[in-house]
Amino acid sequence: MLKRQNPSAPERSRDLAAHGGALPMSHNDSRSFFNLSQLVLSAGQIKQSPALKHSKITYFEVEIVDVQSKKQICIVDKVPPASTILDVKHKFHKTCPQWYPSRVGLQLERNGPFLKDSISIQSLAVSSIVTLYFTDLGQQFFLTEYTGPLLIYLLFYVRLSTIYDQVESRKNFRHPVVHLACFCHCLHYIRHLLETLFVHKFSEGHTPLKNMIKGCVFYWGFTSWIAYYINHPRYTPPSFGHKQVSYAALAFLMCEAGNHFINVALAHQTNSEGNRTCFPSPTYNPFTWLFLLVSCPNYTYEAGSWISFTVMTQTLPVGIFAFLMVIQMSLWAQKKHKLYLKRFYPEVRRKAAMIPIIF
Repeated sequence: MLKRQNPSAPERSRDLAAHGGALPMSHNDSRSFFNLSQLVLSAGQIKQSPALKHSKITYFEVEIVDVQSKKQICIVDKVPPASTILDVKHKFHKTCPQWYPSRVGLQLERNGPFLKDSISIQSLAVSSIVTLYFTDLGQQFFLTEYTGPLLIYLLFYVRLSTIYDQVESRKNFRHPVVHLACFCHCLHYIRHLLETLFVHKFSEGHTPLKNMIKGCVFYWGFTSWIAYYINHPRYTPPSFGHKQVSYAALAFLMCEAGNHFINVALAHQTNSEGNRTCFPSPTYNPFTWLFLLVSCPNYTYEAGSWISFTVMTQTLPVGIFAFLMVIQMSLWAQKKHKLYLKRFYPEVRRKAAMIPIIF
């Protein structure tokens, strides 16, 4: 028998290479690998990528709750710690487009103060979920503006001793138009308050504090002047007596009713985001037929109410107030009429803005 010879070292290397085997590492190769490892370790740790760092940021969830009903409106998620209350308002507006940031009031507690826009969410957070209470400042603005004239007029109507001379007040008889004027004035602002709560859908953004101050100064100041004259013990009734008062009061009530029905019709043709889906059309209700002639009949009726009130009371302060209101209504009507022309040109092109045929 022949003995099998062991292959030499070069032959073994060739056989391993031919069959895909790993070649044994020489002493020089292992030394080179050790030096390379030391070089990599001495270079320091590999830096984390920005994406990995970003993933470690803790986000907050902001729960928006209605301050009156205590019901959850929405949850604003993925709020960074550096975000402010103003950032939350903008995110809230994206979720609920009908609430403009300028109209949103947020409170940490139901009876607490409104949070400033510059306050950071991180300073308010106790846990990862932050609960804030929401108040509509747009509605609050109109409620404040209309509640003042209602209460101010009643203070003058009862003839407080701090305003009028009590001896003169008891001596002079109140004309029936004084009581009728109080009824009409209160009816006007009660209607505004109820429509603000249950009818109107506010859409345009505004600066609540600035507008609230201007509106309150205008309405409250004129109401004080008007009420002082009409409820004064020396007030004289209209020149044409009972007929003038009766016809003017009837016209006032018709304008108030027309204004209400127009506002209801406008609310029904407005979507949840406060945008008009189509131009309002008259219905079976005769008070809405004014839509056939003008594009803003609510301003027509509002101006008619104050002109009627001026004729009914025949006082200078009411006349000045009515004149300013007609100018303001005309400007608003003209602005809205231009917007209607852009969106509903075929329906509006032959209509006037506020006064049929004239304007």
